[in-house]
Amino acid sequence: MDNIVLIFDFDQTIIDCDSDEWVVNELGIGELFRQLLPSMTWNTLMDTMMKELHAQGKTIENIVKCLRRVQLDAHIINAIKSAYAMGCDLRIVSDANLLFIETILKKHEVLDCFSEINTNPCYVDEDGRLRILPYNDHINSPHGCSLCPTNMCKGKIIERMKTKMASKTKGNQFIYLGDGKGDYCPSLKLNEGDHIMAKKDHPLFELISENSKLIKAEVHQWSNGEELERILIQLISNYQMSSSSTTSNGSSSLISMDCKLETLPMASHDQSSISQPVSVPH
Repeated sequence: MDNIVLIFDFDQTIIDCDSDEWVVNELGIGELFRQLLPSMTWNTLMDTMMKELHAQGKTIENIVKCLRRVQLDAHIINAIKSAYAMGCDLRIVSDANLLFIETILKKHEVLDCFSEINTNPCYVDEDGRLRILPYNDHINSPHGCSLCPTNMCKGKIIERMKTKMASKTKGNQFIYLGDGKGDYCPSLKLNEGDHIMAKKDHPLFELISENSKLIKAEVHQWSNGEELERILIQLISNYQMSSSSTTSNGSSSLISMDCKLETLPMASHDQSSISQPVSVPH
């Protein structure tokens, strides 16, 4: 059977909040964060906020304890575990950072379901301060994409991922799940037969709706964890049945007639390894 690759955004997709904003608000520097936001890029601002927390005496343990309070919808947890059990390859492409993502996923016992996490790397320096680095060195090696923030082009990550996987397995099918403006560029990199699950009434959904002729993949809208689980598992099941049917009779339809999915009408160097691991306190 061909490989089914699920690519998840993290903030507002796997979790129903922004992990960066969660930390700065919960640890009492949300007002400063909002004051500095107009004058700094988001990635640089978050590194600055970690400096401020360190200056206030907050430790990595305080940050981790805060992150462990982030809730994960039971339907999202079940969708992740079910997709993994069904043999899918689950990956994350996120503009958050490695510590935040790994801490939350580990807390909810789904970290091991993901084969790869592409995100902004981070490390703890000699003073015990968390440093958050850009995924892409936009000064020495700019990615050149006008659609994406300077620190990360998710579209280029998807292109590298697809090229690398194509050399090993033919016929990979991609399902991309996201919500934000940064998820639009990777959506443009998907082909017919792929799927985009866009969170309704969020920037990705709106951008796709406004530029539907540019999208080749089939688009499905979802609003909450229950809808995400139902649609995702149905897509996986349909594809697996389709693959089995193709093997036996040479033809199949990817989406069966009784699959009641809401779809939008459409016109006809893996850098995860550079994300320096941060030891998460137990």
